[in-house]
Amino acid sequence: MMFSKITSNIRVSVTPEYDSKNSYPSENRYVFKYNITIENKGDFPVKILKRKWLIFDVGFGYTEIIGDGVIGLTPEIPIGESFAYFSNVMLRSGVGNMGGKYLVKNMNTQEDFEIDIPKFNLLSEVLSN
Repeated sequence: MMFSKITSNIRVSVTPEYDSKNSYPSENRYVFKYNITIENKGDFPVKILKRKWLIFDVGFGYTEIIGDGVIGLTPEIPIGESFAYFSNVMLRSGVGNMGGKYLVKNMNTQEDFEIDIPKFNLLSEVLSN
């Protein structure tokens, strides 16, 4: 299932999936991969500066992750172009969700603004059967 949201003419789409090969339910280790595509539908180029995630793990609460760029990069996205990457997250309960924000720079005016990363659900296959 894909989750998508547009903020300031930038669409962020996320497709999560349970990673059974790297998960160990008997050790409370549930790994999820997520693919993200950031599409610049606006009229100026942008650069991804920072990310902020809020991760919810049922029974264990919230964790906030703040960092520079994405996957070690601060990509520039020209008008009409997109940038895609994948990452992963580990939950202890196997059920949760995550969402957040990117801090983005308008490369024409050098102004920074935030765009939303849509909240998406994380549910391990082990628990959904």
